[in-house]
Amino acid sequence: MRTHIKAQCTALAVLAFAAASAQAAETLNVVTFGGAYEAAAKKAYFEPFTHATGVNFSLESYDGGLAKLSAMEQAKNTTWDLMDLESNDAIRACDEGLLKKFDKKSLGNTGDFIPGSISDCAVASMVWSTVYAYDASKLKTAPSTINDFFDLQKFPGKRGLRKSPKGSMEWALIADGVDPKDVYKVLVTPAGVDRAFKKLDTIKKDIVWWESGAQAPQLLADGAVVMTQAYNGRIDDASKKDNKPFKIVWDAQVYDYEWWAIPTGAKHADAAAKFIVSASQPKAYADLSKYIAYAPPRKDAIPLVDKQRLADLPTAPDNFKRAIQINPTFWADNADAINKRFQVWLTQ
Repeated sequence: MRTHIKAQCTALAVLAFAAASAQAAETLNVVTFGGAYEAAAKKAYFEPFTHATGVNFSLESYDGGLAKLSAMEQAKNTTWDLMDLESNDAIRACDEGLLKKFDKKSLGNTGDFIPGSISDCAVASMVWSTVYAYDASKLKTAPSTINDFFDLQKFPGKRGLRKSPKGSMEWALIADGVDPKDVYKVLVTPAGVDRAFKKLDTIKKDIVWWESGAQAPQLLADGAVVMTQAYNGRIDDASKKDNKPFKIVWDAQVYDYEWWAIPTGAKHADAAAKFIVSASQPKAYADLSKYIAYAPPRKDAIPLVDKQRLADLPTAPDNFKRAIQINPTFWADNADAINKRFQVWLTQ
């Protein structure tokens, strides 16, 4: 009964905001990772909120990071009202006072959220994964493990990798024999970092670097690489919507949450907070999974997802056997040092 009352209160709050917004006609400036994910978010999150409240959205794409947000906050001229953040950036931005604290009570009943999907400053928008993919029409033998990604003799040809150490360092250690559950125990040591770079050295001459998520499936489509690291949703989108013969290898997938957060200097913070509440409802999460293969971060959304679609998500049992969760605290604490070494390594 209490849960039902809380749900009613949350719905009434959104409706009350809708009435006020119909008169105000605000526009929220939102920065996202663009591409297929942004297109899915428009259908699942943005358009329903505009329809209900009259609030519009101005969308900007970026590749992550906190440099621009930090500069805007320091200049006291923040133009973003809502941000799409990776976990380590959400932690750092919150710790550095770049994000507003989020009122968790506004979400109503939070018991169905997956543990860790609500933080002091942010709410998870979905569960996504870094995987690798290949063009099935161009390989006679299908790769099946992360070791195959690093095996240039068995699978000669170029490899696509995101121009970032995050994800690749974890893969390098697993391919070098580290148990997935022990990756961060090893990576937190100087010897572990050395070991990861040494393994990356074995394929370095054949790496084609990408920076935006849309580039990974394009590299496969162009034949520029034999296989590539990619976001699972981007590959699924290209396979189904563009009818590409791309296959995902789920072994050693590195999964993470994506987060909604509000910059401290946001000019439309109240509307942004109401949007987060709206986008965190079970139906909204399930709708996102319909448009792109990212998983809901709350359990009561799962029954609303088509059963066939569930098999495409990172959280599907068959896909999750050797999955590891990104350790956002590790990357929040060590990203600067490892990124500096990574940039030097790129030039060597």
